[in-house]
Amino acid sequence: MDTLIYAIPAAGVISLLYASLKTSWVTKQPTGTQEMTEIAGHIAEGAKAFLQREYRILIIFVVAVAALLAFANMGRTDSSWLVAVSFVIGALCSAGAGFIGMTVATKANVRTTHAARTGLAEALNVAFSGGLVMGLSVVGLGVLGLSVLFIVYSNLFDEVGRVINVISGFSLGASSIALFARVGGGIYTKAADVGADLAGKVYEGIPEDDPRNPATIADNVGDNVGDVAGMGADLFESYVGSIIGTMVLGAAFVPVFQEMGVMPTAAVLLPLVLAGVGIIVSILGSFFVKVKEGGNPQTALNTGEFGASGVMAVLSYFIITMFLPEKWELDGMTYTSQNIFFAVLIGLVSGVLIGIITEYYCSTHNKPVLGIAYQSVTGAATNIIAGLGVGMFSTGFPIIVLSIAIVASHYFAGLFGIAIAALGMLSVTGIQLAVDAYGPISDNAGGIAEMSGMPPEVRERTDTLDAVGNTTAAIGKGFAIGSAALTALALFAAFMQQANISSIDISHPVIMAGLLIGAMLPFVFSAMAMGAVGRAARDMITEVGRQFREIKGLREGTAKAEYAKCVDISTKAALREMILPGLMGVFVPVIVGFTSKDMLGGLLAGVTSSGVLMAIFQSNAGGAWDNAKKRIEGKLEIDGVMYGKGSDVHKAAVVGDTVGDPFKDTSGPSLNILMKLIAVVALVIAPLL
Repeated sequence: MDTLIYAIPAAGVISLLYASLKTSWVTKQPTGTQEMTEIAGHIAEGAKAFLQREYRILIIFVVAVAALLAFANMGRTDSSWLVAVSFVIGALCSAGAGFIGMTVATKANVRTTHAARTGLAEALNVAFSGGLVMGLSVVGLGVLGLSVLFIVYSNLFDEVGRVINVISGFSLGASSIALFARVGGGIYTKAADVGADLAGKVYEGIPEDDPRNPATIADNVGDNVGDVAGMGADLFESYVGSIIGTMVLGAAFVPVFQEMGVMPTAAVLLPLVLAGVGIIVSILGSFFVKVKEGGNPQTALNTGEFGASGVMAVLSYFIITMFLPEKWELDGMTYTSQNIFFAVLIGLVSGVLIGIITEYYCSTHNKPVLGIAYQSVTGAATNIIAGLGVGMFSTGFPIIVLSIAIVASHYFAGLFGIAIAALGMLSVTGIQLAVDAYGPISDNAGGIAEMSGMPPEVRERTDTLDAVGNTTAAIGKGFAIGSAALTALALFAAFMQQANISSIDISHPVIMAGLLIGAMLPFVFSAMAMGAVGRAARDMITEVGRQFREIKGLREGTAKAEYAKCVDISTKAALREMILPGLMGVFVPVIVGFTSKDMLGGLLAGVTSSGVLMAIFQSNAGGAWDNAKKRIEGKLEIDGVMYGKGSDVHKAAVVGDTVGDPFKDTSGPSLNILMKLIAVVALVIAPLL
């Protein structure tokens, strides 16, 4: 069975080949009118220009960190300078997945608009296919990169532990790119979105996505660089982090399996095999995402996503029982293949439950969102208070689910159980990310429909897709937070094993200091991200106001806005403001770790606990605010009075949504990466402490 490792890269290749087939199909779909094509061209050009400028900055960072890693690991018997090579390859795979997904998303948006002229089913097919390319690129590059590196390093080094130490650089590369991509993309998209909303709907009194608004193109560009490329990098990091964390902990079983006469690396290879099978299941699940005209796109997407999770649960049982011995012992604990399957099942179920809970708090038809909409009658202040309350309360049930998952998976299989539960949650990332990336494509499609003057029925169809997309995006963020928590915990356990820390005693002053510093980081990080969005949005609003004042005929629609200037404002702000938060995530654990490895253990515990709560709160509050606004836009009767677009109630909801935008798309999602990045940095430097 040792030769099975050579078959695992095939799953990655299949994923990338299917992604290329879907890319070809999307590209062949018609783009519609000349005006639609021109608008889509501006969006694609702006998105590509931003990523190119962002990657030019990140190349400097990657080269510098790779040089430090190579120097620090030179001549070590437990590691190698090749950890720097792993770091560079991880960074390239993460950046490549984001670039591929974003490129296809900017092709799918206008084609979704055109398909909506025919019907809802056709539009859903195009939007989901565009998202599927993102999902399959992430899992394909992740599995291919990790499995090929494992094969190469296994032929260079005899010790499995050394092989995994060197491979951990791959996860660090993915984490580094993910943080900058998420923070940079989040600042870009929300600076444009907040600027466009306030300048257009509140100050100038024009509809959303009105072509007269100079910030509309920047807003649509932001959907791609933040919600497609950024989310792709986020889940790429969780995906490879959970695989590597499980491999590190699985390496502890190698001596036991050798004595038993079974494949020594069975527990090390198991995460790669589960990930490879998950790719095939995700591709099969995508065939079930279909909707009839007049049907509910949410049901179609749930069928594919939850169906894939069910199939993966069944297949996991056969894979685990085939791979692992029926029973074995290590350090006084008895492990069974059946118990490890239960841990995987716990991860899968908890991921689905967190998604369902998030949908409840963020769906347009449920009590939390309707409550925010009703509170908008008395103004923006009560809207904001209600949204904050919903966000805070929404942390309860997801944390209970996560806590039960952690305790139960540990009960069945110890720390290895927690790690493989995280992998179980992420095993069908391909289709989960496809559903998530579908959202911004649909949002862009609606914007193009509005800006190109499509008939009302076209905008109705794109609005239907967009409303579902807001919910799927919220579910995706909830899922990303849950998987980030388990992944960070798995990496935390791997760090303790590599650093020879048996336990973390929080009564020790040094560890308590680390715990408090860790708990503080998500707050400071969020403040940096929120401040960046506020500053950039102010510049955007000023520029929009200037254009309305100085460009004659713009307000009347007889002159064109200078879209490029708004795109440039968001780009410069994002690239300028992403540096400090990104560097904080890399250097704080290094400084703390070389001060005291026990303090670093406390730091990891603090940042994970605080980060998970802050991420859920911000993500769900922002999603609920957004859908409360959309609920009012779709006409809502409150106390016998009908409210809609342009009403004072709608304006109050717009303010709430504007506050929530950086919550759900900048600081909240970025905290997932902060937690994992700090844990990965700790794991990589563990042999040096």
